[in-house]
Amino acid sequence: MFIFGMTDSISGLDPLILLLLAVVLDAYLGEARFLFRWTGHPVEWIGRLIGFLDAKLNREKRGEVDRTIRGGLVVVFVVAAAGGFGVAITWASLTNPWGWFIELTLIFSLLAGRSLYDHVKAVALGLNESTEAGRQAVRHIVGRDPFFLDDHGVTRAAIESAAENFSDGVVAPVFYYLLFGLPGLCIYKAVNTMDSMIGYKNTRYAAFGFTAAKLDDALNILPSRLAGLFIVVAAFFAPTANPIAAWRIMWRDAGKHGSPTAGWTEAPMAGALNIALAGPRKYAERVIDGAWIGDGTAQVGSTDIRRALKLYIVANLVMVGVVAGLILVRIGPV
Repeated sequence: MFIFGMTDSISGLDPLILLLLAVVLDAYLGEARFLFRWTGHPVEWIGRLIGFLDAKLNREKRGEVDRTIRGGLVVVFVVAAAGGFGVAITWASLTNPWGWFIELTLIFSLLAGRSLYDHVKAVALGLNESTEAGRQAVRHIVGRDPFFLDDHGVTRAAIESAAENFSDGVVAPVFYYLLFGLPGLCIYKAVNTMDSMIGYKNTRYAAFGFTAAKLDDALNILPSRLAGLFIVVAAFFAPTANPIAAWRIMWRDAGKHGSPTAGWTEAPMAGALNIALAGPRKYAERVIDGAWIGDGTAQVGSTDIRRALKLYIVANLVMVGVVAGLILVRIGPV
């Protein structure tokens, strides 16, 4: 495993120390767009590449098999590019006195913990103003159409996003950095970005984005379970949260979700807060008659978003504690 196999031979900075520093920086600075004013954000680099390949290769006149093959080739190319970039930066970090700073900046930029918190909090603030303000805020973090959502629907969408993206935006990047270093983190982020751009089950992307969507599901299987466990543990310490219910609902209802991964974080969140999540939902081209997750009420409001954010913060601290524990294990007895 990467966590026990590498140290920075020039600067003496352990990669786990870099990871812990990056998590702290993300919590404090968030997206920190000012740092990438001239270069653009690394996720934007990935997005531009995917958008270019989508425009060139995903033509409506082509058949589904052709588009599926081309989509698979896009995944191979983007993964290879992201992994190669990660290897190059890792080499620079290992062979140059200040290379670690570039690696630290990239790790930090590929985490989304603070950004997710800010976007979900904005939904609570919007709902305090009006339903429409809440809809506009939640539009930035969910794929469904918020036009027909009432206050309760907007609230559930925000809480579901906090739960699901805790895995996608925080736990999974940390997980793959621990296992495979910066190349693993870059590859995961590239796949996750592809899924968010072309992994839809609509007319344009059902075939072209098939490989990206399936690979994203596969990469998130283990991180989503870990994220769910972090939420359960966090429920022991978060105010008004119920850890026993979080554990019970996770094992009972996680499989009810249409996604093979999202239910593992939404279910413990619903159980811990005694609310109901998921259920029927409307997207741009279809309506999904999904099952409800949790035994609580679906009549939730902005106060419940704040409760979810408190649980989210503690779950992040639990993850930080795990990373700190790995550092202590690596250092060994003094």
